[in-house]
Amino acid sequence: MYYLNEKYEILAILSQWWAREDLGMLMATLINPAIPSTPPPRRFSIFTSTPNAKFVKFPALRCLRKNGEINGLSRTPSPTDPGGQDDGEAELEQSSNVEMETKNDEIRRLFKEAQQNILFLNKQRLKAVEELNKTNREKELLIDKIEELEEKNRRAAGKDNLALCWELLLRIDSMVLGGMISTAEASDLRAMVIDRKVSLADVFSDMLQRRDAELLAELRHFSEGRKKKGFHIIHICTEMEPLVSIGPLAPYITGLSRALQRKGHLVEVILPKYASLDLDEVQGLREIEAESYSYFNGQLHGNRIWTGVIYGIGVTFIQPLYFSSFFSRDRIYDYPDDFERFSYFSRASLDYIAKSGKRPDVLHLHNWETAIVGPLFWDIFAKQGLGNTRILLTCHSFDSQCLEEPDKLALCGLDPGRLHRPDRMQDNAKTHLANILKGGVVYSNKVVIMSSMHSKGWIIRSMSHGLEPTLALHKEKLLVAPCGFDKSIWDPSTDKFLPVNYSTENMRGKDACKVALQQQAGLSNHASAILVGCIFSEVSDFDLEKLKAVVRNATKGGAQFVFMVNDAVSTINRALKSFQEELEDSNVKFFPHYDEALSHLILAGSDIILCQSFHNPLLQVPLKALKYGAAPVSETFGEKNLRYTADHDHEITRFSQFMRSSFRNMSLSQALDEIKTNPSMWKRKMMDAMTKDFSWDAECYDIHVSAYAAVKSL
Repeated sequence: MYYLNEKYEILAILSQWWAREDLGMLMATLINPAIPSTPPPRRFSIFTSTPNAKFVKFPALRCLRKNGEINGLSRTPSPTDPGGQDDGEAELEQSSNVEMETKNDEIRRLFKEAQQNILFLNKQRLKAVEELNKTNREKELLIDKIEELEEKNRRAAGKDNLALCWELLLRIDSMVLGGMISTAEASDLRAMVIDRKVSLADVFSDMLQRRDAELLAELRHFSEGRKKKGFHIIHICTEMEPLVSIGPLAPYITGLSRALQRKGHLVEVILPKYASLDLDEVQGLREIEAESYSYFNGQLHGNRIWTGVIYGIGVTFIQPLYFSSFFSRDRIYDYPDDFERFSYFSRASLDYIAKSGKRPDVLHLHNWETAIVGPLFWDIFAKQGLGNTRILLTCHSFDSQCLEEPDKLALCGLDPGRLHRPDRMQDNAKTHLANILKGGVVYSNKVVIMSSMHSKGWIIRSMSHGLEPTLALHKEKLLVAPCGFDKSIWDPSTDKFLPVNYSTENMRGKDACKVALQQQAGLSNHASAILVGCIFSEVSDFDLEKLKAVVRNATKGGAQFVFMVNDAVSTINRALKSFQEELEDSNVKFFPHYDEALSHLILAGSDIILCQSFHNPLLQVPLKALKYGAAPVSETFGEKNLRYTADHDHEITRFSQFMRSSFRNMSLSQALDEIKTNPSMWKRKMMDAMTKDFSWDAECYDIHVSAYAAVKSL
């Protein structure tokens, strides 16, 4: 029974190899020793695992060949057996062969059983691996789903209070236009929605897909008529970020509107439905299934009205049907019929507001494109239930005013003879023409001029482009407000684009950002090197000639420069490429295309931000530089008033006061010297600048709310 040992040896081998994927190697390992070509020597010992097991020694067997050689399977003849007998040897040999065959059969049986077990175990292993992979895939999908739901919940939290509110308000507009409710009831329902927007989220979140009649019944049931809080403002404008963005108007509309809604005011925006609108981020975009008409050129013309929500702000798009080409063009501005296009839109916006029964506190107009709403409102629409609404006009500049033949005013329903007067819409210089922006100033209750640095007096005297008499006459209703920036995006303590975040409590992250910027720009990583960043919005050849001298002088002292252009304009890129080739300086790096992540890193990694102007309404670079602990420094790049001269008019913004006291008269060379000679004082100055809030939520918001309050008290 020596084969019991073989059995256990086989099982031992199996226990070592059963999990191996290489079954071919396993089979070879089992087969070779298990089924030998010649019978192995017999070992007469019994293997047992019991502690009292004893080994019993049997006499050795051997087989005597005819030639006298001894085979290990024969038994040695005993002394009492003289030479043995042939029949006994044959019997013994036959018995040994039977025993060997039995052993081999047992081994084969064990091998087959082991083989089956191995195949079964391997199948189980493969099945387990497959199940594990499936579980991991399901886990990854579950994690992705959880993250998606968490993101949806985060968006839903905002949507409950803003987007849901706006979807309800826009459905109410649809009910008015469809004749389901009166304008008076619509006004009450709007007040209820505005006042109860938080609790409404739980009630109406699942009802927006219902028909108007069902939704109206629930709104009436829920209405409790509480007093409205905050202002209701409607922007009538031509740009809004990210829908359509050409100049500083777009970020201003979005930034101010979001700041107002964060403080409890209700803001909506009316825009033309340009063919080029970016509608990717608009929630709930739908067309109002009701007829909408507006007056133009002696007739009523149909419009398609679209509504949606962007960043929690209700947006209405007006799409002309008959004049469908007005807003289906490649560009937004600079067409010969711009007056017709935007006067049509302005009149259509007022017709829509009146018919939908809206009762806003303020109609907020912007630049000359919608300034004609002012005279239209007071001459026609104030008598159509909008008597408590007031008009506020924002001007980003006075260099574009739109001069037209007076007779064209009749296209939108105005009386040219009554308006073409020196105190109304007649241009101050070209008296035979009507000045559209002047009409907006005259017919608005307040005018906000967007200027971060200039005072009211300076603007009237030096930047009015022929409107000085009009602005001086209406000086009391002029306000100056700075631009802002979105501090939820531009904040070094939370900025997702930075390798390390930092704040005034821990500034080590700014050093890490500087190293990261140097590495990305291919500059030497000298901690002592002063890094100057510059983000251009536009560059002229005259600017570059002066900039070359500034950069050369600074690099001689070890300063490093990183330049980036806001837009890939071919003329700018060619000029900068020539600039770079002429400098041939390893301490200067140019990035010819704007990159959002890089713009954040430039602000965070720079010690100084070289600005074309402190008044930068498009990019707000000086405002953001202060937040990121980089000093905004200006050089005379060709803008005559860039280094602002002394102005004793104290009607300037808080931002202007801070800049004038901290950085106004400082050139780049002076800033570099101060950093080197007094680094501790410079660090304190920059940390103080980081604590200032110049976002949309700060001074810009305060000035606009004060303007809204002032016009409502009139």
